[in-house]
Amino acid sequence: MTDRANAAEGTATHPLRLAEAADVPAVKAVTDAAYHHYIERIGRVPAPMESDHAANVAAGRVHVTGDPVVGLVVLYAHEDHLYLDNIAVHPDAAGQGLGRVLLEFVEAHARALGLPEIRLYTNAMMWENQKIYPRFGYDFVERRVEGVYDRFHYRKRLTD
Repeated sequence: MTDRANAAEGTATHPLRLAEAADVPAVKAVTDAAYHHYIERIGRVPAPMESDHAANVAAGRVHVTGDPVVGLVVLYAHEDHLYLDNIAVHPDAAGQGLGRVLLEFVEAHARALGLPEIRLYTNAMMWENQKIYPRFGYDFVERRVEGVYDRFHYRKRLTD
């Protein structure tokens, strides 16, 4: 198996798989646990907590890791980019390199789909993310207010 194939499946320590209907409660629980502490800071429930997790799982957008599930990504493939809608790690699994594994999976997945770019955004009040994404090669694109959300948009252009 190639390095690219390994990255597309996660790692031996943190293999990723497509979420199934039975995973929906865990997807919700991990997302809620990962984002709950932001409610007070941003003054509202973060958008990922309000997502239709069942619909995302049914549409094949959610990839999970752990048994029980401790991390996940929600991805939308577009014609010209892969959109990273949500990346979540349960606080109990923090500090184990799982975020890195998930971001590497996203990149490998985009490459496997032949997409040249990954896009994402984060709430302006989620300061930690504004430090993390540039360390992984994401470039700041713009700050944009969308309805009640003030967001920083990022992208990562992929090269071979």
